[in-house]
Amino acid sequence: MQPVVVPQSDGSIVVTGVPGEQRRVQPDELPALVRDVEAAGPTPPRWVWADTNRFYPGLLRSGVRVERAHDLRLCHRILRHSTLTSSSALATAAPGGPWDTMPAVSLTDDEPAGVPDTLFGPPEPKVAEAGPDPVEELRHQHDAVAASPGQGRLGLLLAAESAGALAAAEMHHAGLPWRADVHDAVLTETLGPRPRYGERPERLEALVQRIRAALDAPASLNPDSHPDLLKAMNLAGVGAKTLRKWELERLSHPVIEPLLEYKSLSRLLTANGWNWLDSWVRDGRFRTEYVVGGVVTGRWATNGGGALQLPKNVRAAVVADPGWTFVVADAAQLEPRVLAAMAGDEAMAAAGRGDDGEGIDMYAGIVATGAVDTRERAKIGMLGAMYGGTTGVSGQVRPQLAAAFPRAMALVDDAARAGERGEVVTTHLGRSSPLPGETWQELQAGAYSADDGAGDAAARARSYTRSWGRFTRNFVVQGTAAEWALCWLASLRRRLWQLGMADGGDGVEGAVPAPFTERAHLVSFVHDEVVVHTPISLADAVADEVRAAAAEAGRLLFGDFPVAFPLSVATATCYTDAE
Repeated sequence: MQPVVVPQSDGSIVVTGVPGEQRRVQPDELPALVRDVEAAGPTPPRWVWADTNRFYPGLLRSGVRVERAHDLRLCHRILRHSTLTSSSALATAAPGGPWDTMPAVSLTDDEPAGVPDTLFGPPEPKVAEAGPDPVEELRHQHDAVAASPGQGRLGLLLAAESAGALAAAEMHHAGLPWRADVHDAVLTETLGPRPRYGERPERLEALVQRIRAALDAPASLNPDSHPDLLKAMNLAGVGAKTLRKWELERLSHPVIEPLLEYKSLSRLLTANGWNWLDSWVRDGRFRTEYVVGGVVTGRWATNGGGALQLPKNVRAAVVADPGWTFVVADAAQLEPRVLAAMAGDEAMAAAGRGDDGEGIDMYAGIVATGAVDTRERAKIGMLGAMYGGTTGVSGQVRPQLAAAFPRAMALVDDAARAGERGEVVTTHLGRSSPLPGETWQELQAGAYSADDGAGDAAARARSYTRSWGRFTRNFVVQGTAAEWALCWLASLRRRLWQLGMADGGDGVEGAVPAPFTERAHLVSFVHDEVVVHTPISLADAVADEVRAAAAEAGRLLFGDFPVAFPLSVATATCYTDAE
């Protein structure tokens, strides 16, 4: 069953495809309807709506979870550009249509402002006014997939992308447990007491004084002004051309040590300091807004909060609620394993698989094949093959890797050459790369012009062409790894719900909102790592399901191809203790 949620111009909502006739409800009546339909049959429905972020946050605040959905906006974006649907009516339609230009809805657009839910009950969902016809769009998407030579793969990608949108909304709703007092203590220990507005913390101010003294600079020198700082450094004979860390570390001058420390602490203050704490942590929860498919390869991004780059010392503030703990899992060497499976390179897959069929360190396994002599060289060479490294160790070991794993190396080389020709490449399930754009076209057109006697234009064209080839080389690997991670996340989300609730006498406390009260639930997802907040009594079962979900993701993408996706799984009440 696929109920389609259709907003009307009068503010009501028509839901088609439910048992009986289509239903017209007001926004505040939608949660009850969804709850009834979810509970009605043995097979959960797949809700179809324009944008998960437009409808799902309000349902969650009413304690309603849906098992499956189809996000038309996200799926349209995939089908519009995939080479697997390039001849479909959806893909060949004139650009600039309503589904092409539909803006993403922010998860915070539907949040109440300033009124706690506990005072007056959950707020009424706010549904945007009627937009383009979702029923018609669903038909176009169905036709595009049905006529595709990659129907099964595309169907899996669309389901995983939509499940990711559900998981992202749920993680925002539940929030990542965060101890503001611990965060404040970390900042105070590292930077000094919280300063007054407009002032630097005492540790940073002391470093500023050392920087000025080392450069014999006036008291007005502001190290946060890069032009002024570089000018002062040049006057002092430091010899720095930039303020990049790697360049500064090569120089010998009394200013280098305090400057590097200042840059590090200033970055902490700016990215995760007290202002960050005030802005992003409420009621003991950090709620970031994940942007599903926010990176062109299909990886997620975040809209504020920097959840994908939380420094290790700040993670000490991520502490489970009383009676709860975290299960943290990350996939080891995901991209090379995905490359081996995509290419059907059994030798490379075997390098990451032990005799018992379980995963082992792939780089050590490559050394064991005799292809490369050290683990470090194997790692650098493999990363170079996936990211386009051609110099240093990457270039030295490339011939050995090509001889040992010809199918895997040929796959990324072919992707790079396609990009250099200005062609599109496609991931295993069907997400396609963008065309290189006007800059590429202009450089190619001018590369061999008659007035380019010195060959500057040709050199620029070659450089840009190689750069785009490096992008497409990595696109197919990173994009397919993102697909594996999405399937892992979707499988785990389902499995956690099926575990049910913890026993009432387990001492579970905290601020976990319905529908996840006393249930294990996802609270963080970073590329190839998941964090589950779980009642302690369910922790062992959660760890088992995390591993089972990873195995299921491998089967969904690659069938019975013998590639292993081992995980590092840890249980801890503090995030940093799980690393």
